Amino acid sequence: MINTVRLEIEGKELVLETGKMAKQANGSVYATYGGSAVLATACCGSKPVEGLDYVPLQVEYNEKYYAAGKIPGGFLKREGRPKDKEILVCRLIDRPMRPLFHKSFGREIQVVPTVVSSDQINPPDVIAMIASFAAVSISDIPFEGPVGAVRVCYLDGKYVINPTFEQMKDSDLDIIVSGSEEGITMVEGGAKEVSEELMLGAIDKARVVIDSICKMQKELVAKCGLKKLPLTESTIVIENRDDIHADVYPKMEVACFVLGKFVRHAAIKSVITEAREKYCGDFTDDQKKLFDALMEEIEYTIVRKSILEKKVRTDGRGPEDIRKITCEIGILDRAHGSALFTRGETQSLGITTLGTVFDEQMVDDIDGDKRYNNFMLHYNFPPFSVGECGRMGTGRREIGHGHLAQRALAGVLPRKEDFPYTIRIVSEILESNGSSSMATVCSGTLSLLNAGVPIKKPVAGIAMGLITDKENTVVLSDILGEEDHLGDMDFKVCGTEEGITAFQMDIKISGVSSEIMTTALAQAKRGRMHILGIMNETISKPNETVSEFAPRIISLSIPEDKIGAVIGQGGKTIKTLSERFGVSINIEQDGTTTVSGKNSKAAEDALAAIKGLVEDPEIGSIYTGTVKRIVDFGAFVEFLPGKEGLCHISRLSRARINKVSEVLEMNQEIPVKIIEIDRMGRINLSYIDAKEDLEKKNT
Repeated sequence: MINTVRLEIEGKELVLETGKMAKQANGSVYATYGGSAVLATACCGSKPVEGLDYVPLQVEYNEKYYAAGKIPGGFLKREGRPKDKEILVCRLIDRPMRPLFHKSFGREIQVVPTVVSSDQINPPDVIAMIASFAAVSISDIPFEGPVGAVRVCYLDGKYVINPTFEQMKDSDLDIIVSGSEEGITMVEGGAKEVSEELMLGAIDKARVVIDSICKMQKELVAKCGLKKLPLTESTIVIENRDDIHADVYPKMEVACFVLGKFVRHAAIKSVITEAREKYCGDFTDDQKKLFDALMEEIEYTIVRKSILEKKVRTDGRGPEDIRKITCEIGILDRAHGSALFTRGETQSLGITTLGTVFDEQMVDDIDGDKRYNNFMLHYNFPPFSVGECGRMGTGRREIGHGHLAQRALAGVLPRKEDFPYTIRIVSEILESNGSSSMATVCSGTLSLLNAGVPIKKPVAGIAMGLITDKENTVVLSDILGEEDHLGDMDFKVCGTEEGITAFQMDIKISGVSSEIMTTALAQAKRGRMHILGIMNETISKPNETVSEFAPRIISLSIPEDKIGAVIGQGGKTIKTLSERFGVSINIEQDGTTTVSGKNSKAAEDALAAIKGLVEDPEIGSIYTGTVKRIVDFGAFVEFLPGKEGLCHISRLSRARINKVSEVLEMNQEIPVKIIEIDRMGRINLSYIDAKEDLEKKNT
């Protein structure tokens, strides 16, 4: 039986349908909004695994090229490994859902949202989020939903709900908000230096729509929702649990406040090891798991109680204190820009590399035509950064953290027309104890300034935390890794002195109030200003010149009707210019031309040659030409590709010469000056005049 629910959002109808497609899944929902559609399925394993201390959830968002009437590029002509964009959407779906599953369910859960139709007007990511939440809600998988999601932009002084791709391009704010009827659970997005008040207004606007989407899902559940599968009720107990708790608690209370990450972890491990040897001799494997859970519960209680009651954190700081920060720049000799940012026990080495237009990244997806990105940020988190051995590689975490940092910095970069370089930042996390993505934003900013990139303003980032119970709430600035693990919120804010540029919030409880968010944003702003102040003491403005090891890029705009003259038949002219001057030349459809070379002289000489091609030769202009023919009365010199002039023998030297070969030889490059253009367009050149003019200029 087919069941459908509908909701109008900003003049467009959101439709959720089930019972027609993918009926063998535990839950499936076909969602449409405008001309975009997503089929989301939810399945779970057939048997529970007892003793799991995590939720084994997989989200596999995927976009099919046929959705937009396209065929994938490449040799195989089929969709392959997930693109970065698909991984980022997986994270958007996963994070609001994960806290709402029960660990005691114990079964593998897989949610697969598939984009099957894209009108290239309405972004499918939010539709996929709603479809996924609804598929789980109507399934027999235990889930504390429903959850809703909405995108909010700020355009022309107004909030826009679920904007189109075109509206997103011009907006000052672009965030995705998820939440339940109890409150907001996730926010992620970027902005163009907006105020905290504007951000809060967008979240409040989203709340109203999220409530409607949750009610819509409840309506669908009422029509066709399945009875939930039972949770795995464990019968395993530790009989002397109270004795263990009483013995371990005071020892753990001391260990949790030892200063220094590794020293503290060693102290905690020592307490646990002692208790394990004392109590776990006859325990089964399942009882040992319960023992480990008890140890974590004790640490959880001690750390949170100290923060809530004493306002003291495990490293001795108060709630708003920020760890010691040091900044260094220019530490890598050959890198175009480099910086080392250290905050407490978190350290990021940021490296900026400047490239040419040929280094741009081509992006091909279902959103529209192929496009090229001239800014990339890559985040690496090697296992040695936390003192461990492990596999090297790029996972979903690395992609997500890198995307957040890239979003934070993208808004302050110069326009391509003003700074025609391709920019790549790499963040190598060398140490980590909380908020390495925010350290990446800071090291990235410093390395950009060191590289001479004329960014609008420096950007800093800070991670906030939250500890709350029914009576007290404490917002934490610059959280440690353990505060992230044991706390109720991970809240990252990036921005300049003027406003927010990127924002990410994950809530581990049912929701947070507007009052808490207001407090957190105000505290984050104070922390951001503190960090920016320290960064500005190291470098506050970009270096005046780019590195000597960076390519030299010069740009100009040529008339569109002259593009053909520069390219030449079959690309002969542009190839000749590139080889002659040792440069790379790129011409856009609108006539924007960039010339990149290993040094300034090569780029400038090539640029002068291009100008000569698109400009009519004028008397008095000087060019570097090549001797093509030698005759008795002079030499014919090609001063621009396809353009020659005669340099009479009398214009080769102030002294009398009998033969041209006394001064010139074939294929010799010489400076020439246009001294005459006759009525028939023939051009007369002078070698000696050009030579003398250049000598005067150099002296």
